[in-house]
Amino acid sequence: MEIVKYQPHFAVAVADVFHAAVHAIDPKIYTDPQQEAWAPTPPDYGFWKTRLEIKQPLIALNENRVIGFIELDHDGHINCTYVHPDFQGQSVAKRLYSALESKARTQKLHRLTVEASIVAKPFFESLGFTFVKENQVHHKGEIFTNFTLEKLIATTHFKNKRQ
Repeated sequence: MEIVKYQPHFAVAVADVFHAAVHAIDPKIYTDPQQEAWAPTPPDYGFWKTRLEIKQPLIALNENRVIGFIELDHDGHINCTYVHPDFQGQSVAKRLYSALESKARTQKLHRLTVEASIVAKPFFESLGFTFVKENQVHHKGEIFTNFTLEKLIATTHFKNKRQ
């Protein structure tokens, strides 16, 4: 597996990963109507192409197949983190997050935030994110519960030593 920068030819595959990941969630957690509101069938590939050109996510590839992605906004907000169901539980999200945190440090960000779904909350907490608040989000006629989490990250500072 490798982590690479987004390229436009990944757009359809990224949209498909998002759709597959959302629709693989246990309907006891998010109902079928919630999943369809969250990730409509079929995916809106035009929307995704435009979105991805702006967001420029990091992409996880396995033998040139897109298997996951993560987005970092300029303010330290993580907007999306998704892994294809066939590759969940194989540290793909952890590898994506590690690359994202390195990028955040390079950009001298000191704080990362995320609105994590019920299923993503434990993952982010395992990475050191702490609970800020619970949210009720209305989207396409459905109500979703998610959680605002944050993590403070230290950036490395090098001081010039005077001799």
